[in-house]
Amino acid sequence: MTSEISLDDRHTVAGRFWHPLDDGRLQCDVCPRACRLREGQRGLCFVRGRVSDQVVLTSYGRSSGFCVDPVEKKPLNHFLPGTPVLSFGTAGCNLSCRFCQNWDISKSREIDRLTDAAGPDDIAEAAERLACRSVAMTYNDPVIFLEYAVDVADACRARGIRAIAVTAGYITGEPRRALFAHLDAANVDLKAFTDDFYHRISAAHLQPVLDTLLYLRHDTDVWFEITTLLIPGHNDSDGEIDAECAWIADNLGTDVPLHFTAFHPDFKMRDVPPTPPATLTRARRIALGHGLRFVYTGNVHDPEGGQTICPACGTVVVERDWYVIGRYEVTGDGRCTSCGAAIPGRYDGPAGQWGARRLQVSVGRH
Repeated sequence: MTSEISLDDRHTVAGRFWHPLDDGRLQCDVCPRACRLREGQRGLCFVRGRVSDQVVLTSYGRSSGFCVDPVEKKPLNHFLPGTPVLSFGTAGCNLSCRFCQNWDISKSREIDRLTDAAGPDDIAEAAERLACRSVAMTYNDPVIFLEYAVDVADACRARGIRAIAVTAGYITGEPRRALFAHLDAANVDLKAFTDDFYHRISAAHLQPVLDTLLYLRHDTDVWFEITTLLIPGHNDSDGEIDAECAWIADNLGTDVPLHFTAFHPDFKMRDVPPTPPATLTRARRIALGHGLRFVYTGNVHDPEGGQTICPACGTVVVERDWYVIGRYEVTGDGRCTSCGAAIPGRYDGPAGQWGARRLQVSVGRH
């Protein structure tokens, strides 16, 4: 397909965050890449570009597909546990991770493959019809389709449906405030804890992601959890895991859930072996040693690593195997049934019974 940008395309809308430069280029200000564009050029994310002397989003209302997932798959273990979430993404990404496990979507330059055309109201209506308690913008990063993401979130919240972002957190200050003001929850992918990793493996930098985490913790009411995918030989040393956990404890507090998940060979890192389960167990032990109260393992069957333990009395209040909840001893308002202590998170009634199902659905027009 051609990469020409046209304002006649109904999926192309004006971008909110950009400014002109003295040399005639326009700078996109959504993320730290600060792509500087001449007429007709696209940014690294591919879905934002310049046309008619403005920066536009070219994927508004276009999706790579919709699925109903368990909310634990995002992963969010402390947000409406056991409930179904309507998940969707678009195309493109503002990072260049060599290990990307959604690379067919995030690295796509084929906008025409986005066959599901769905406006914000279409998505909100579908979520309501499918009895989903929330909608998640995932698969690729909602940062790059910010205008669409905000409108989807607003349409959903108008129907009492929560809005979730699954994001790498690579975003600048004003867009960060604009996006998260419309969201109820987020999972932030903290890919590593060295700038060297971000530079070599993701063509990005660590500090903007830390800035996002600090903003979420100290300036919003958004519930958020953190995920780190541990890649053998790249970000799984005791020293790096120790530094990450210490930073989280010191800067975000000990109640922010942290998920260590297993890597599998994909995209441009097929020569790296899968993460051994023992690595996840080791990382979890280091995190618990720093006082983090809610540390989970993912992409593996690990009953102990799926437990939520009451920080007050030590009772196992939630047992999970992968995405399936077993024992559940949390009240509708999020308290331990044994001692009454609050379990940090967002709770609204009993746990859902969605389980591990993944249901592909059709939304909107085709």
